[in-house]
Amino acid sequence: MKLPLIMLSVVIALTACSSSSTGRTQVMLFSDSELDKMGAASFEDIKNKTPISTDKATNDFVQCVAKAITKNVPQSVHKGDWEVVVFDSAQVNAFALPGGKIGIYTGILTVTENQDQLAAIIGHEVGHVIEHHSNERLSANKLKNMGMAAATAAVGMSDIENKGLWMAGLGLGLQYGVIMPYSRAHESEADIVGQELMARSGFEPSASIKLWQNMAKLSAGSGQGSPAEFMSTHPSNQTRIKKLSQHLPNSMKLYQASNRPNCQKPKVIPLAKS
Repeated sequence: MKLPLIMLSVVIALTACSSSSTGRTQVMLFSDSELDKMGAASFEDIKNKTPISTDKATNDFVQCVAKAITKNVPQSVHKGDWEVVVFDSAQVNAFALPGGKIGIYTGILTVTENQDQLAAIIGHEVGHVIEHHSNERLSANKLKNMGMAAATAAVGMSDIENKGLWMAGLGLGLQYGVIMPYSRAHESEADIVGQELMARSGFEPSASIKLWQNMAKLSAGSGQGSPAEFMSTHPSNQTRIKKLSQHLPNSMKLYQASNRPNCQKPKVIPLAKS
């Protein structure tokens, strides 16, 4: 019964040859060029399916913050300009993709009160790209599928009763024991990397803490709450606030040595109806 997990561990040991900037071991099975192509294709698909904002003031604000952030991203992550698109959607969302792609939904601009809080969002999302989290997630899913295939073969050759139930249990074990914690580790790492990036770019790093306080209020106000942290792909708002607060003195040193941008948020952000 332990054979599939042993095989999966061997594969991970053989492929875990990289480390993130925070010292976390990374398993990456895909090349940068593969990820760039995936990122570009995904971005084009989103642009084709989601309305794009044409409001000049909103676009100028987002582009100003994004430009200040991305000029401090290492060239090894992406060479050339980043493509930044403001999507006309009420979703409280944003993302960055390999290949130099950033998407900001107008809905998130209702939560970010100023340039610093938007910088915290963009810094966090770009942090995922800097740390190759997309590669890790794709690799983790690939390894999960390999492990399930190995388990299926092993169980098929055994005399275990209730094989279907055992397989379902293994699937849940991989999901909550490997995939979800991996994602929480990514989110926590992107928080710290993003806070440092925004500080280096001249944005007040304490705004990252205020941002997640705003997010916590938004979650509470929705009445939907959040799932238990161990069942979630994201850390709780309070966990994020605590870790960002602990790291703030480090980021403040970077901020004090930076030049502050002047990106003015419009008084009115036109929002899509849905």
